[in-house]
Parts: sequence; C-alpha cells; structure tokens
Amino acid sequence: MNQQNKILFAGDPHGNFKPLIAAAHKYRPEAIILLGDYDLDMPLESCLEEIDGVTEIWWIAGNHDFESPEKYNNLFNSAFSDRDLHLKVTEIAGLRVAGLSGVFLGRVWYPPQQPKWLGKQHYLHNQSASMQSSEMALKYKSAIWHDEFEALKALKADILVSHEAPGSHRHGFKVIGELAAAMGVKHIFHGHLHENYASIIRNNIKVSGVANGAVTNLFGNMLSEK
Repeated sequence: MNQQNKILFAGDPHGNFKPLIAAAHKYRPEAIILLGDYDLDMPLESCLEEIDGVTEIWWIAGNHDFESPEKYNNLFNSAFSDRDLHLKVTEIAGLRVAGLSGVFLGRVWYPPQQPKWLGKQHYLHNQSASMQSSEMALKYKSAIWHDEFEALKALKADILVSHEAPGSHRHGFKVIGELAAAMGVKHIFHGHLHENYASIIRNNIKVSGVANGAVTNLFGNMLSEK
C-alpha cells in the first residue's frame, strides 16, 4: 500500500456516499475518516455496508447531523457509534488522530468573542428547572463548547480532523489553528465549507480543506471528487 493512502479523508457526503465507497475499494486504505454532514435517512452502517470490513470507518459530526432526531440517531446510535473521534485522540494506522465535531454557535461560543457559556453544565445551571431536567436541544449538542475545547489542548496528536475550518479559510477560526499547535498537530483536515484547498498556517501546520463528496489522502492530494 502507498503510505500516503493508508488513511483517506472524506468530505461532507450530504447523503451521497458513492465517492468515498469507490475510493475505499480502489485504494484499500487502512482507515477512512468522515468529516461530518451525512444527512442520514438510515443508519450509517447501512450507507457504508459495501466497505464495512474493507477498511476501518471513523467519523466526526457536522452541523447537519443535529438537524433532526432521525439524522442524529442514525449517526450517534448507529453500529459505528463507537467510531466517533470527537474530543479524544485515537491511534489510527499508526498515527494519533484528534477529532472535533460540531460548529461554533453565537448562542454558545463564536470566537474570537468570549464564550457565553463556559460549558454545558454552566449553561444548564442557568436554565429553568424544567429545562435542566430535559434533554439538551440538538442545536446546543451541535455546538463546540469552550471547556471541552480547552481540555482537548492538553492531548497530543499528529492529525486534527474538524468540521470547522482554521484561519486558513476566509470563513475559518484562528482558534482551530491554536488548538492544533497546542496539541503538536502537523496536519488539519476539515470539511463543512465545500471547498478543496491546501494551505499552511502558523507552526508550519498543513491544512487540507475537503469539499463535499471529495476524498483526499494523508498528503492532502485529492483522489476523487463528487
């Protein structure tokens, strides 16, 4: 196997899993990492049954995955629920991969502004008694929370996969790059913005934006597009 193809990164499928399935069959990577926004109308394993066993399947969540209980359950309660990379570092194909799901929300934290809530407990503590005892709304579950983000900085990784972009993109966030630098990350792969591009940010961190339906390898080379 070509070492640069041992992990592939798949941009937002939005219901179309054919490109990443084709790439998995063609390149036979050790793992493929999905960067969010699946728009699932069935459990994730049903969409990827053709490559289950061909390669390891890992994922982070995007904002679309919290749009409805159906989309949420088809991801978070799927047979691949234990392949969620959010807020941890996982060794995949010999590399340490950190994951950051979700998006920045103005009602929670929208850098460079200060967070409105330090964390989920801070938010819930300031809600009514009925709100505190109920399930947190999906919109809030999709948010990047400041305390969890800060805790991730204490870990070390080679690669960061995120749905949001760092400051390399005009719609990105500088704090993503700061997180990567604190973790010792060498390469960031992100989805969300539907654009293929390559950039280098501070600390010589490489950034690969992966468009919806596109697949890239460890070197940031596009292997397929939708």
